[in-house]
Amino acid sequence: GKTECFLLPILDYCRQQNSLNQRGIKAILIYPMNALATDQAKRIANLIQTTSSLLGLRAGLYIGASDELPSALMTPESVITDKEALHKSPPDILLTNYKQLDYLLIQSEAQGLWKFNQSGILRYLVVDEFHTFDGAQGTDLACLIRRLRNRLQCQNDNLACVGTSATLGAPESRHSMLEYAGQIFASHFEPES
Repeated sequence: GKTECFLLPILDYCRQQNSLNQRGIKAILIYPMNALATDQAKRIANLIQTTSSLLGLRAGLYIGASDELPSALMTPESVITDKEALHKSPPDILLTNYKQLDYLLIQSEAQGLWKFNQSGILRYLVVDEFHTFDGAQGTDLACLIRRLRNRLQCQNDNLACVGTSATLGAPESRHSMLEYAGQIFASHFEPES
C-alpha cells in the first residue's frame, strides 16, 4: 500500500496537467536499486495503459543499464526506456536512481529531458526505500536534491517530497525521522507528516 500513497496522487496530478496541455516532468521517483525501479515501471505502465482516464500519460525509466530492445512507446508491460526518445519528448513521470539523476542534470546530451520544466512543473519528488540513504549516500542525495530544486526552480511549498520505507516508523522515532527527511529534502515537515 505504500506505493499507492504516492502513486495515485501523482497519476491524478499528471492527468490534470495533461488536460491543460502542460508538458514536462511532473514527478520523479528515485529508487535505490535498478531492479526495484524496473518492477515499479511495469506496475505503472500497466496501470496507465489499463485505466482509460490515464491514457496518454507517459512514464519513462532512466537507469544505467540499457535494455536490449529499448521501447520508445508505452505498452501495458513497459514504460519508455529509449533514452533518445526520453530526451526528445520528456515523460510525465521519470523513474530513476540517484546516480542517474545526477547524470541527467549535468550531461549535455540529456538536457532535452528538462526542456519543458519551468518553475512549478515538477510537483512530486519520491525517494523509495528512504532508509537506505544514510551516511555518505544520504549526503549525496541531499546535495543532489538541492541541485535539482535549483535547476528546476522548485520552491519548498510547490514540491511535494515523499520518502517511503517499510522499516521506519516507530512512534518514538517520529521526530528524528521528520528531522532527517527535512535535511535530505531541504523541506519542512509538519509533525503529522
